[in-house]
Amino acid sequence: MSLARHAALLGTLLLPAAATAQQQDEPAVFSEVIDVRVVNAEIVVTDRDGNRVHGLTAADFELLVDGEPMPISYFTEIAEGFAQGAATGAVAGVPDLNPYAPVGTNFLIFIDDFFSIERDRNRVLDSLEEDLRELGPVDRVAAVAFDGDSLEMLTAWTNDPSVMEQALDRARRRTAYGLQRLSELRMSEANRESQAIFEAVADQAFAPDLREAAELEQIAAEAQQGETGSDVAMRAQTLAEEDAAALKDLLGTSLSSQELRYAQRLEDQLELSVLAAMATMRSLANQPGRKVMLLLAGGWPRSAALFTVAGKGDTSSFAASADGALMSEDELYGPLVSAANLIGYALYPVDLPGLSASFSGDAALGFGPSAQPDAGPGALEREDMLHSTLDLLADSTGGVSMINADRDQALAAAVEDTRSYYWIGFKPRRREDEAFHDIKVRLAGRPDLRVRTREGYVDMSRDREVSMTVDAAMRFGIPPDARPLEVRFSDPVRAGRRRMSMAVEVVIPLDHVELMPVAGGWRNELEVRVTAMDQDGNRSEMSRERILIAGPTKPRPGQVFYYETDLVFRRRDHTWVIAVYDPLTGTVLTSRGEVGRVGKELP
Repeated sequence: MSLARHAALLGTLLLPAAATAQQQDEPAVFSEVIDVRVVNAEIVVTDRDGNRVHGLTAADFELLVDGEPMPISYFTEIAEGFAQGAATGAVAGVPDLNPYAPVGTNFLIFIDDFFSIERDRNRVLDSLEEDLRELGPVDRVAAVAFDGDSLEMLTAWTNDPSVMEQALDRARRRTAYGLQRLSELRMSEANRESQAIFEAVADQAFAPDLREAAELEQIAAEAQQGETGSDVAMRAQTLAEEDAAALKDLLGTSLSSQELRYAQRLEDQLELSVLAAMATMRSLANQPGRKVMLLLAGGWPRSAALFTVAGKGDTSSFAASADGALMSEDELYGPLVSAANLIGYALYPVDLPGLSASFSGDAALGFGPSAQPDAGPGALEREDMLHSTLDLLADSTGGVSMINADRDQALAAAVEDTRSYYWIGFKPRRREDEAFHDIKVRLAGRPDLRVRTREGYVDMSRDREVSMTVDAAMRFGIPPDARPLEVRFSDPVRAGRRRMSMAVEVVIPLDHVELMPVAGGWRNELEVRVTAMDQDGNRSEMSRERILIAGPTKPRPGQVFYYETDLVFRRRDHTWVIAVYDPLTGTVLTSRGEVGRVGKELP
C-alpha cells in the first residue's frame, strides 16, 4: 500500500498547514509534549502471620523508583472496601475519595477460548457466577472473550447481576479451541519420536564421535581412581551441555526442524493471545477506581522452547532455555505486564486446566469429568511451566495467581484480596526510553511487616503506544468505547498492473482533539497513521503523516477538519485501519473497515 497525501479544510475558522518554513517557526509545544501520567500502586501490607495491617500513614512508606526516592503524590488507605479518611494529594487518574465512602473495584474478566478446553473453562465460569454475590454495591464487572481470531465484548462495565449472568451464559456457549492446541502438541511429540527413531537407526551406520567417546572413557577411568559419583555425573552433564551449545552455535537453534516449527507456531499463538489481553485492558482502562483483570488462561507456558522439549530426557532443556531463535519470557509477556503496571491493572490469572493440565492423546478416552492427567513424559514439567507463567504475571503486577483448586473460587478470592490495601500514586519522570523502571516500596523501621505491590513499569514511548493501538484495531476490531472517526472512500480505479487506487477523506472532529492558543492563533499538529492487511494476512508497512491544523480563533463546537489522501492497494480485498493521534492529550481516534474490488472490473 502506498500513500499520496494532502489535507484540506472545509470551514471558515481554520486553515491547513502550508509551507515547511512556517512549520519550522512553530513553538516547541508541537515537538515535545510533557506527559503527566500517574502510576498507581496498590500496596498490601501483612504481618508475619499474613494478617492485613491497618492504620499506616504516607510517612510510614518509602517509594523508590530505580533505587531513588520518589515523592508520593497521592495516598489513601482502603479497609474492607471503605476509604479511611480523605485522600492526601489530588492528581489526575486517581479518585478524589470522600472519608469513609465505599470504594469499588473494577473486575475485567478476560476469557481465553483459544487455549482452553470447554469443560475446564465452563467449570470456572460456573464458579464465577456463584461468586457474583460476593461483589460490593459499587463494584463493576466487564467480560471479554478471545478465540484466536477476534475479541467479543460480552458485557461492558456493569454492576447489574442479571447482565453479568447473561454475559457468563454467552461465554459458556462459545466454542473453545483447547483440544486443537492439545492435538498440535500430540502431533509434535509423535513427529519427534519418529524423528528420534530415524536418527537412532542412522547413527548406527556411522562411527561415534571420537572426541566425545574419548572424554567419556577418560571420565570413566577417573571414576575408577576414586572420583565420586556426583563428580562424574557433573562432568558428564557439562559435556552434554557443551554438545548442546555447539549444536546451537552451528544451527542458530538447539531444536530440531520439527521442534522449531511447533515452538514457533506456539509462540505466535501465545503472542497473539497476550496482545489480545493487552488490547482488552487498554480499551477498558478509563473506569475510575481500582482495576483487576481476572485472566482465565487455558494454558500459557512460560517458554515455548522448553514446553516443546519437555520430557525429552536429554540435554535439550539446557540449550532450549536460552534459544536465540525464540522469544524470551520478557519479550513474550513483558508487554502485558508493562501495560498493566502503567495503566494500573493488577493481574489475577486463573489456572483453567487445574490439575488436568495435559491429557492422554487417545480420543477414545474422551474429555469428560473422569479424564485423568497424562502421566507421560513431560506432563508434570509442562504443568509447572503453565503455573510459572501465572505466578510471573501475578507477582509482577501485585496480583495473586489462582492455581489448581483455587480456580473454583477465583472471583471470591479476588474480591476478598482487594478489599483492604494502601493506594498510592506518583508522577514518574517520563523519558519514553522503552526501559524498565523498578518500583520498590519499603516500610521504615518495620522489618516485621511484608509488602506486596507491582514490580515496575516500562516507560513506553507514545510512538509505540499508538502503533500498538493501531495494530490491535487491525487484529481485533475497534473497541466499543473508542473515539469515533469517520472515513469515506471513493470507488476504486485502476492504478497500474494489479493495483487499484482509492481517494480517502478522513473527517476529524475538532471536539475530540485539543487546539492550543499559540502566537495569536489556535494550533495543534496531529499524526495520521494508515495500515492495511489483505485476505492472506499480508500487512503493509504503517504509514505516518503529520498535519498541522491552525486558525485565528478557537474552533466552534461540532466543527471538523477534513484530511484527504489517496491509497493504492493490490487488487484484492483488504482490511484497513486509519488512526489520528493527538500528542497534546494522547487521544487516538480510530476507524476500521473493508475495501476491495467489489466483484467488478476496475475502470
